[in-house]
Amino acid sequence: MKRNTLELLAPAKTAAIGKEAILHGADAVYIGGPSFGARDKAGNSISDIASLVEYAHRFHAKIFVTLNTILHDAELEPARKMVIDCYNAGVDALIVQDMGLLELDLPPIDLHASTQCDIRTPEKAKFLADVGFSQLVLARELTINEIAAVRAAVPQDTVIEHFIHGALCVAYSGQCFISHAQTGRSANRGDCSQACRLPYTVQDNQGRVVAFEKHVLSVKDNNQSDNLNALINAGVRSFKIEGRYKEAPYVKNITGHYRKLLDEIMEARPELARASSGTTKLLFTPDPDKTFHRGATDYFSNGRKQDIGAFDTPTFVGLPLGTVSKIGPDWIEIETSETMANGDGLNYQHTRVSHGIQANVVKQMGKVWRVWPNEPVASLQGLRVGDTINRNRDHDWELLLTKKSAERKISIDATLEETGDGFALILSDEDDIHAHASLVCEKQAAQHPGEAEQNLREQLDRFGSTDYLLHQLTFKLAQPRFIPGSLLNKLRRDAVAALDEARLAAYVRTPRKAASEPPARYPEETLSYLANVYNSAAQAFYSKHGVRLIAAAYEQHEEAGEVSLMITRHCIRFSLSLCPKQAKGITGVQGQVRAEPMTLINGNEKLTLKFDCKPCEMHVIGKMKKHILKSAPPSVVPITFHPIK
Repeated sequence: MKRNTLELLAPAKTAAIGKEAILHGADAVYIGGPSFGARDKAGNSISDIASLVEYAHRFHAKIFVTLNTILHDAELEPARKMVIDCYNAGVDALIVQDMGLLELDLPPIDLHASTQCDIRTPEKAKFLADVGFSQLVLARELTINEIAAVRAAVPQDTVIEHFIHGALCVAYSGQCFISHAQTGRSANRGDCSQACRLPYTVQDNQGRVVAFEKHVLSVKDNNQSDNLNALINAGVRSFKIEGRYKEAPYVKNITGHYRKLLDEIMEARPELARASSGTTKLLFTPDPDKTFHRGATDYFSNGRKQDIGAFDTPTFVGLPLGTVSKIGPDWIEIETSETMANGDGLNYQHTRVSHGIQANVVKQMGKVWRVWPNEPVASLQGLRVGDTINRNRDHDWELLLTKKSAERKISIDATLEETGDGFALILSDEDDIHAHASLVCEKQAAQHPGEAEQNLREQLDRFGSTDYLLHQLTFKLAQPRFIPGSLLNKLRRDAVAALDEARLAAYVRTPRKAASEPPARYPEETLSYLANVYNSAAQAFYSKHGVRLIAAAYEQHEEAGEVSLMITRHCIRFSLSLCPKQAKGITGVQGQVRAEPMTLINGNEKLTLKFDCKPCEMHVIGKMKKHILKSAPPSVVPITFHPIK
């Protein structure tokens, strides 16, 4: 990517959704391959990925495949073969967590460092850039100033990528082991049980209840809509949307939303340019509040904020719709200024719990809407007149997004000129790529010169079913000519086919970045289980880069006692106004509030919270369940390493 190029990077659960992301304005799409992705239920075949690559490259958009789990030795060779398959399918880059891959004999495919690599410091970012990563996905917790510091530390040809929207892992990515400790399902292996979304009771060090059955580890969803200019100024060039488990309406809506925002910024700042070709025309008005979210936060972009938690519910409550004005035997009436539709999803809060209703049938009755729900009104626990009703599924909105909702066109100029034995149509696109087609035929003078040019324009401006939009048509003719419509249509189709081929021929994948010589030294000489070293190739990698002591990954079951199962910048004490720093300067309080440990309780599960106030981090402490600890970790088999050529 050029220094001032902006890349909008969208997720894809499937190849079909990836094509919609491209159509709705994505400059790049990331998608899971057949295996080894951090979303284990979002895999795709190589043939499907190849189809997506072909579609994306028409617009000079890129496709990245996620290979961002840690691998045991027996998986290294299958992973290497998958990399070869991805390269042969035309994939532009791999998003990687396991450093063992860098020790294998891989094709020259571009490598991006996953957010699972836990990239928080300039020192680590520079190391990853030096060992061959061209693009770095920074930790979501970084402030804008911290992002700028990372940008300043890495080479100019290193692309800084940052999440701008979607669900947030409360832990630093790659630094959460609760799922494996409690269920044997490893987040680092793509199978997180999402313990962070469960309700917990919080007790202080004296056993007093501080919060009762609150989702205190669940944070709101990321939304950086208001920070895009600041992120650009800090050096971010790839703007990433979370959501490889999300369906097409979410991807269409959120991609379209950020496409509009980035286009507005580029219009105001002409020194910036988009990373792919074409202009997207949306056939709807994007609205991030219409699709799944847990509330919006810009997280730590502008410093620590108290209200980042989705503590009441980890589900989508939607937008306020109105209030209950009357309750009948089998219906309820809602006073609202909005238009409702059969199939709308509604909900209300009762005793801190969100209760969902589906509106089977709705009917407007004056200023209110009468709703016949999908279950008996008498069973709607706690529903009363005056309750606020939210709408979390707008049926008409979702129906709109199941249809064609965008088109994307590449601007072209066309010139029709005479040749010695007929005519030629020359096409030139916005990327200055040229192609032409020739027509051998008799040159006929137009019988109606005044209408001749208009007829030619109408015939040649029929690019509607192609990827192109005609910007300017020029004629270089000795005199007004008549050309049969059938011949003009063939000439246009042949020219489009030639331009398609020329565009694909002009597209060049970014090769893998060479590692620095001599090998860069890792910023630390010892690695704990937090480094997620799960195979002998990764061990060899770190040894080569100066690390002397390397502990096994948590998934190897060598940590029998209590350890940090999660490290997070989110602080429950701060969110509950119990942080010592918050008490500073308050008369009668300062010095009395201390960061003593707390306890999280969910059923029989107990976790200890410890607070490291110097870096302002929270550690969730626990140990692996005995039956999981005793279970055998994946077998480790000897392999032969292929040196990098």
